[in-house]
Amino acid sequence: MTPIFKSDTDDDELELDFELDYQLSLSVEERFRMMFQRSREIAEMLIRNGHRKPFEIIKRS
Repeated sequence: MTPIFKSDTDDDELELDFELDYQLSLSVEERFRMMFQRSREIAEMLIRNGHRKPFEIIKRS
């Protein structure tokens, strides 16, 4: 479960410290798992909203 940052003031530095502390509490494997999961979610969201895989340049001989 991901902790949620709550603050009465709009303090970017405090929010960054919170995020860094959370990321440092995770293992390398957990961080990579989160990164790959988020990448899949973004790719699915792009496809759902009409963005497909970009065209590729194919070298022909």
